[in-house]
Amino acid sequence: MKYTVVLTPQMQNTLLRPTRILDYNHPSIQALIAQQNWNALDTINKVKSIYNYVRDEILFGYNTSDDIKASEVLKDGYGQCNTKSSLLMALLRGVGVPNRIHGFTIDKALQKGAVQGLWYWLTPQNILHSWVEVYIDGSWYFLEGVILDKTYLGALQEQNRDCSTTFCGYGAYTDSFQNPPIDWNLNHTYIQKKGINQDFGRFDTPDAFYAKHQQKLGKLKAFVFQHVVRHTMNKNVQNIRKRKK
Repeated sequence: MKYTVVLTPQMQNTLLRPTRILDYNHPSIQALIAQQNWNALDTINKVKSIYNYVRDEILFGYNTSDDIKASEVLKDGYGQCNTKSSLLMALLRGVGVPNRIHGFTIDKALQKGAVQGLWYWLTPQNILHSWVEVYIDGSWYFLEGVILDKTYLGALQEQNRDCSTTFCGYGAYTDSFQNPPIDWNLNHTYIQKKGINQDFGRFDTPDAFYAKHQQKLGKLKAFVFQHVVRHTMNKNVQNIRKRKK
């Protein structure tokens, strides 16, 4: 049985407001919304088009930190679960679609391959993770499948074509590797869900989530990640993606 959830006008307004991270009034985000003509679409097609854009046009990659602004993610042109979620939320709010964030941790095993060697050994076992929950016509839909762009995922699938069930590594952890539920049509989408090992609950904004939960790296590890490790990880990801082209 499907249950309808009714949001009060006050709650809808809360789930539409801009924040420091969800800076959808930034000129670059407003220009993208206008360029894509998203405001001319009905709600379902707004979500579908924005979701597909963030999934495939914003490539899978690692930014400087989880709590950067949505406009910075757009400028980078790449992101991971947390930063892509921020951009997805900002764009959806920018066209009037309420949403919230659900926070978790995932096991570091699903990053193996993208991160290698000593840094993988030094990486915390639990990695901060999130997905977007979008409200449409009385229902909530979970949008985790936005993380990996289709070109990158396709390259992984080609390199591991003998695997049709559970795959863990390179940013994916799914029981249906050759056909994961990453396309949205009034359904939940997932690509890393199987790696979740702790649930932090739902937050109205990523700002509130990151105010309470941060990746436990320490100052030295955070500096090394920002200036050295993430560039190596992005290079590893790019090398995999290029094999698809």
